[in-house]
Amino acid sequence: MKVLVVGAGFSGATIARQCADAGIKVVVIDKRDHVGGNCHTYRDTDTQILIHAHGPHIFHTNDREVWDFVRRFGKFKRYNHSVFTKFKDQVFSLPVNLQTLNQFWKSSFSPAEAQRKLRHNCRECDATLSFEHAAISAVGPELYNAFFKTYTEKQWGVSATEIPASVFKRLPVRFSYTNNYFNHDIQAMPVEGYTDLIQNMLRHPNIEIELNCRFSESLLSCFSNCFYSGPIDEFFNHNLGKLTYRSLSFEHFRSSGDFQGCAVMNFADSNVKFTRITEHKHFAPWETHDQTIYTKEYPSAHNFSNDPYYPVRLQQDKSLLKKYEEQAEQLSGICFVGRLGTYRYLDMDQTIREALDISDYFINQTTTSRLAS
Repeated sequence: MKVLVVGAGFSGATIARQCADAGIKVVVIDKRDHVGGNCHTYRDTDTQILIHAHGPHIFHTNDREVWDFVRRFGKFKRYNHSVFTKFKDQVFSLPVNLQTLNQFWKSSFSPAEAQRKLRHNCRECDATLSFEHAAISAVGPELYNAFFKTYTEKQWGVSATEIPASVFKRLPVRFSYTNNYFNHDIQAMPVEGYTDLIQNMLRHPNIEIELNCRFSESLLSCFSNCFYSGPIDEFFNHNLGKLTYRSLSFEHFRSSGDFQGCAVMNFADSNVKFTRITEHKHFAPWETHDQTIYTKEYPSAHNFSNDPYYPVRLQQDKSLLKKYEEQAEQLSGICFVGRLGTYRYLDMDQTIREALDISDYFINQTTTSRLAS
């Protein structure tokens, strides 16, 4: 038995390692010249700052099994992620918390007073209809227009009335001064970065890696099974149409000292074309660097000249996805995995969780088949 894994991000690497540990030979291919997918990190040669090449990635989870799994392959250190946003030349804390509310309304609300103020400002509407409806029902039109509307429409390239409500529901609203972006108990960074971590995952005698290698359907005849983490519509050569993705481009800058004093600064004004600036050294506060590198991030439409990053999942996309899923169900020996393979927005821990479950199921089925024969 020999298994093909398409894509060397977290989905592919997790499945490959699980299969290899079970005695199954695996070939991992990736079209890029490195492993790690969009989580790719590298040390800048001049400064030794760890760079998040495709935008910031923070590991956070409440899943202890996932946490134990990733720690097999690298050392992690605690990292509490805080995000700030610039709006009309002022800097506010996100997600919305007591500090945000007091600064925005130039007040000194207690938690109870802030809740009453927010309830008074919220507008009753069906929060399930769209991002805009969910935001206005949760924080009211003033905060929505200040912090979320323009930023979100820059990010996704469509009106906030077309974006699913679930996108806003990932953001907490707090009535305390806690500005930790995530609610998960476990929040950490791999000390040597995600690429080093995934390289360690793939370092196994049963795993062969081929980089700069594009997937071709002709490869399937050489393997008993395939796990495919690329875009599902691309696998079928877009024969039913193209799903909508967002892509990103990055502009890197170097400076001395500290540029913005935090890892991520969002920009909520419409006259600023980029969505955020990432200052990479702040993702590793245990390191000291005299120089700094920061990156402006520009969302754009996905086309055949750039890489897909985020599934947009508009209503027409969901209908088209269903048709691609029906095509996929007619195939044998292939499983679509990960953010692009399943066309869903997944965090790293969710990606790893699903990959562990899928590989466990596959290994159990394979073991049962071997025993039966």
